[in-house]
Amino acid sequence: MKWSAARKSAATLAIGAICFARQAVASFLSGDALDTMADWIAVIVLTVVPIGALVIFWLVHVLPEKAAEKRHHPQKDAITCLCLLSLVFGGLLWPIAWLWAYSRPVAYKAAYGTDKHEDFFDEMTDRAREGQLLAGEIDHLRVELDSMAAKGALPPRLRQLRNELDALHVNAPKSLPSERDVAAADVTKPRAGA
Repeated sequence: MKWSAARKSAATLAIGAICFARQAVASFLSGDALDTMADWIAVIVLTVVPIGALVIFWLVHVLPEKAAEKRHHPQKDAITCLCLLSLVFGGLLWPIAWLWAYSRPVAYKAAYGTDKHEDFFDEMTDRAREGQLLAGEIDHLRVELDSMAAKGALPPRLRQLRNELDALHVNAPKSLPSERDVAAADVTKPRAGA
């Protein structure tokens, strides 16, 4: 078998590297320093890792609860309870809570006249008080509260919000000013000292 010059030189370099190689060192530490580092790593692995795993487990299990709150799900309190039960049962109920949080409460709306939690109406009424809602949005809130009242007795707090929406509807703007209108108003304002 004929070897080319390049192969011969590569083989010679490889044999030389093997023959003159230094002893391999597995760690940059040695002696007592290596033992101390191993003790600290063991303490971290035995304490910090389980605590971190529990925190991550907890954060994952409250995701359905957070989603239900964000979406103003009318049954968010029951979803919260199911999330806590899921923690006790090792996560077996978590997929049910996840699906429930992202489902549309159609049967709830048919029974109670709304598919939103009462906190939604509080939040929207606060926005209406601040002037952030249009007249059409206030009308929609009033209609939704009226449909809830038609299905059954409206809780006193929601009845009070309904009355406030009647008062706010009169003062609500038909449309909010656009960015163009705001920019034009800024240009036409007289400047102080000009």
